[in-house]
Amino acid sequence: MKLLTVLRHECIDAHATPTTKEEALEAVVALARKSPLLEGVDPASILAGLKEREELGSTGFGNGIAIPHCRLEGVEEFVVGLMVVHEGVPFEALDGEPVHVLACIVAPEGGANQHIKLLSAISQALRVPGAIDEIRAQQSNEALLECFLRHTHADLDTTDRTSKHLFHVFVQKEDLFRKLLEELAETELSSVVVVEAENTGAYLSHIPLFAGFWTDDDTGFCRLILAVVEKRLTNETLRRIEGITGDLDFCEGVLVSVQETYYTAGRLGSS
Repeated sequence: MKLLTVLRHECIDAHATPTTKEEALEAVVALARKSPLLEGVDPASILAGLKEREELGSTGFGNGIAIPHCRLEGVEEFVVGLMVVHEGVPFEALDGEPVHVLACIVAPEGGANQHIKLLSAISQALRVPGAIDEIRAQQSNEALLECFLRHTHADLDTTDRTSKHLFHVFVQKEDLFRKLLEELAETELSSVVVVEAENTGAYLSHIPLFAGFWTDDDTGFCRLILAVVEKRLTNETLRRIEGITGDLDFCEGVLVSVQETYYTAGRLGSS
């Protein structure tokens, strides 16, 4: 995705004049709704979404910058806008100073990964030394747009980072552990690590109240295998695991949990 394509040219205002945070958020709504993409979206829902996010903490993060944003049902494409308030506007910013530059994002409900990348890209662009002074100096919407884009990366990495599952494989049998680790390590497009663990008995056996309930054998081998696996390979991975353990519902000493990841980036080596 190119920032140029989501920064809507019609959503640029080089001379905004709000005097309060409430007015600033209302101005953001009006600016965002200049995009035809939001014609069918209730402005009250956009304002409510922005206010709900502000209740979590001000999006005014200092140095005269704020990035009010929200995700809404019914929004199909990202709408990014930019507004300059030359006189400044109180915004409960982290540094207590007035805000002069507001970049806004109205995002699809399901676009969390792209939303995060946009926030990061816009924040980095506005933090470039001298960028704010240069942006505030622009006298037309066209010049403001061009100036802002000069400080951004043209392309954003929007690879779907939610398309993975995290496998937790708890193993209490050493012979099965070695086989399972080998199988998971060979799974296509996976990253695998091993965490050394101890069974609960290793701790409870030292508590006087529970002494005598566990033997040394009960506090023995325990490992946790963590594997990040592509969603499309989840069923195959489970099949491979059960090829070693048999039906997991009847397997003693192995427990498997699979979770959907909210965000996944990077890759681990085997060394």
